[in-house]
Amino acid sequence: MSFITLIVALAAWLASCSNHNQSATTPAPTNAQAHHVEFVADSAYAILKAQCDLGPRVPGTAAHAACAQMLQQQLARHCDTMLVQQAPVTTFDGKQLTAQNIVGIINPDASQRILLLAHWDCRPWADRDPDEARHKEPVMGANDAASGTAVILELARIMSQERPNVGIDLLLVDVEDWGDYDNEDSWALGTQAWAQNYRTVMGQDYAPTFGILLDMVGARGARFAPEYYSLQYAPSVVSLVWDAAQEAGYGQFFVKDGGGGVTDDHVAVNQAGIPCIDIIDMRGDGFFDGWHTTHDTLDAIDPVTLKAVGQTLAHLIYNY
Repeated sequence: MSFITLIVALAAWLASCSNHNQSATTPAPTNAQAHHVEFVADSAYAILKAQCDLGPRVPGTAAHAACAQMLQQQLARHCDTMLVQQAPVTTFDGKQLTAQNIVGIINPDASQRILLLAHWDCRPWADRDPDEARHKEPVMGANDAASGTAVILELARIMSQERPNVGIDLLLVDVEDWGDYDNEDSWALGTQAWAQNYRTVMGQDYAPTFGILLDMVGARGARFAPEYYSLQYAPSVVSLVWDAAQEAGYGQFFVKDGGGGVTDDHVAVNQAGIPCIDIIDMRGDGFFDGWHTTHDTLDAIDPVTLKAVGQTLAHLIYNY
C-alpha cells in the first residue's frame, strides 16, 4: 500500500470539495426497482487463498509469474476480451521491472463504462513488521493485494453468468507496492504506466464514466470512510458507492466519518482525467495491523468484509 498523507478532518475536506470543479458529475443509477445479484464471499475467499498459496507475488519471482498466468486465465474465461499491458518501469532503488497490467473487458460496445481496479503485486519487504529481524522478508499480501483482486475476479465470474447493462473494465495493476515512504511518486508504477498510455491500451475512444479502486478490502474489522483525494476528484462517485452500500445493507462498513488521504493508484487515474475513488480500509493515521508486515496472511481476512465490498459493488453495477 502506498505512502499515507495525514489530513486534519473530514469537515475541512468537504469544505474544500465545495469549491472543487465538479463538471464531471456522475449520473445516478437509472433502474427504479433494485435488481439483486448475489456476491459469493466463499468464492472470493477461495480466489484470495489461491493467490496466497502461490507465495508472496513479488515482481520478478516465480510466484509472481504464476499469479500473472492465473489472473490472465480467469479474466480470459469470464470477460469478452483479455489483454496485458507490458510496461517497463524503474523502481526508486533502480530496479528495472516489467509491470504486467492485466485487463478484462465486459460488454465492449457499451457506451457507459465503469472501471474497477486493484493491484495484485506484493511488497518485497515487511518493513513495518514489529520484529526488525523480519524486515527483509516479503509480504504475503492477503489483504494488501489479494483481497481487491479476489473481489474483482468474483465480480467477473458473476457478470459472465448475468450480464450487466453497462460496460465493465477490470484492471489488475502491477508494481504498486515497490515504493519508498519518502517518495510519493515511487508507488503505483504500473498504474502510472497505464494512466499515461490508457488510450493506447484500451482504445483511442476509451472514456469510462468513472473508476473505483479496491485496496485492502478483506480484513477483519474493516471500515471504509470517504478518502480525501476521492472527495477532491470524484465526490459524486463517493456518494454513489456509499449510497449503494446503504441500499445493499452494508452501511455499517461504509461509514461517513473521516478517513485520511492516501497516494494510491486512483491518484494517477484521476490525473489522467478519469474520475476515480478509492475504497480502502484506513484506521486512524494508518492501516490494518498487518500492513506491510509478515502478518498480512489469511488469518487477517474475514469473508464478511469481502462480502460487504463485493455486494456493494454488485448492487451498484446491476442498478446503474
